[in-house]
Amino acid sequence: MAILSDGTSSHHYPKASWQQEALLAFQNELSDQQSRFPCIPATVGLRLGQFRFGFAGDPATNEAAEQLADLLNVYGQQSMGFGPYTSLIVFFDTTKQKELDLDVPSYFRIYWDLLSRTTVYDPASWPNDIPENPEDALWEYCFGGEKYFMYCATPAHQQKKSRNFPCMMLAITPRWVLKEFESKPKTAAAIKREIRARINAYDESDIHPDLNAYGSPNNHEWKQYFLHDDNTSPPKCPFHRNKQD
Repeated sequence: MAILSDGTSSHHYPKASWQQEALLAFQNELSDQQSRFPCIPATVGLRLGQFRFGFAGDPATNEAAEQLADLLNVYGQQSMGFGPYTSLIVFFDTTKQKELDLDVPSYFRIYWDLLSRTTVYDPASWPNDIPENPEDALWEYCFGGEKYFMYCATPAHQQKKSRNFPCMMLAITPRWVLKEFESKPKTAAAIKREIRARINAYDESDIHPDLNAYGSPNNHEWKQYFLHDDNTSPPKCPFHRNKQD
């Protein structure tokens, strides 16, 4: 069973473990006042203690898919009690991938295969109001009846520092959190402008053209989950929902 943590408990893992190193790296990145992380709501969520953290094994394995499913099950049932800036942060043991020096496209394949395999353990049906085709502008990843934005960062990303992390990491944000953010349009618009300005200062490449607003007719939400370092865009979503027998 994967462990859902508030990030303050360290007794589960040794201080020299990859888990502790990942958690510390994440906290340092989002709290750095010199090189400010672009996603302002994420920095607020960390500061307010509203994030929850989990750890999983090699993301290319079925074990990691089952662990991610466990974390999503627990988090989905509790998330509304954590606050309006909450996200689930999941770190994966990518020791093998780093030894192989995998590139961004390789992580892209691992990432989407992981999300597809995780749906095998989904206890709920796909929500009726969400299309099952990722090419639809209203599609988004769902698990346990909840809707999520699934940001991914990897060790292979170099140009996009905002998508670089020492291990493969998912930041999973419930749709209700994003709706709450959008409920004050003027404030949200101002924060979005500041986020884009921070991305320009933080990354070593231009803002990816796939960044868009959920629900826009020309939007593909899946393309924003995993951004390629060279600003290219995959022609087709690799996601396949695997239903339980």
